[in-house]
Amino acid sequence: MAVVGAVFGAPLPLQPTTAATMATDTTQARATVRDTAVETSGPSGRYLARVRGPVMVNVGGFGDQLLGFMQHAMPGEEVVVAALDGGPLAAGGEILATLPVDATSLERALTPSVRWVHVLGAGVDRFPLEAVGDRMLTCSRGASSVAIAEFVLAVMLAFEKHLPESWVDAPPPQWNIASLGGLRGRTLGIIGLGAIGTEIAKRALAFDMVVVAVRRTSTPTPTEGVHVTGSLNHLLGQSDHVVVAAPATPETYHLIDATTLAAMKGGAHLVNVGRGSLVDQPALLAALDDGHLGMASLDVVDPEPLPAGHPFFSHPKVRISPHISWSSPDTARRTHELFVENVRRYRAGAPLHGVVDIAAGY
Repeated sequence: MAVVGAVFGAPLPLQPTTAATMATDTTQARATVRDTAVETSGPSGRYLARVRGPVMVNVGGFGDQLLGFMQHAMPGEEVVVAALDGGPLAAGGEILATLPVDATSLERALTPSVRWVHVLGAGVDRFPLEAVGDRMLTCSRGASSVAIAEFVLAVMLAFEKHLPESWVDAPPPQWNIASLGGLRGRTLGIIGLGAIGTEIAKRALAFDMVVVAVRRTSTPTPTEGVHVTGSLNHLLGQSDHVVVAAPATPETYHLIDATTLAAMKGGAHLVNVGRGSLVDQPALLAALDDGHLGMASLDVVDPEPLPAGHPFFSHPKVRISPHISWSSPDTARRTHELFVENVRRYRAGAPLHGVVDIAAGY
């Protein structure tokens, strides 16, 4: 006979035993989490009841702002700010939403009751993954993908249209004469075809670019018109613009090095919106200095921030932005909305979005 539990007074059918209720299929072991089931008793005998722990947020000075948003978006949830200054933590907190923090702060917030950790950001390369243990880990992957894609199109157009050099503040020697480039017919090579790479590809196709991509997996791309290749050197050799949009992992460290830079098409434009560690920066400087590459537009570097006096700051073929390609009017809202949607899925026992493969590092 089925055992019935209750969530806020609503009866829910549960499996006959606690073990069966809490078990998850191995194919969804890191993609589905259920509410905790505890055995209790009542007038009708013993039964299992699902217990909802509070949602904790660990976001430093942004706590009050995020707390207000989540309380409004999730009126049925108890949302509290994790006290990491030595104060008491919320009892029974099972969900932790956090910014990338140091391992000490995270370990304090990761009480035994926490079963799922969500990183309020798209990447986890600076997140202390070892502290998570066997808990579920997700991130707000895709929240800033449109903003970053727009930024990439902007820097590619700037390269082709010679911006800001084309602006004038005095009468030039010649008027109505220029030799500008364009995106139509150019080949774009995208390294990493996740959420960011896909949004870049969509916009590049709208500019009538030829889009070639390389990715870690053999999963077909849902974007019609993108040519996926298994050879990085093949992509590099034909691309006028190369965009690095892959995650930072031990396997992608210095993916763009002296060898791969030499394989790039002469005069090509390199754009990095992934992570600074993917590019061997001394090798990049050498490729720019010897004239092999046309330009590098870098929104990410290693380290961040670069020290004063770094040659990138004064190099005529380098354009640096201080890791701001993610910025847009709705990036913060999208970041929070992805978490709120995941909370709903978590409570329903559905697979979560943005699951992080801890072993792979992203």
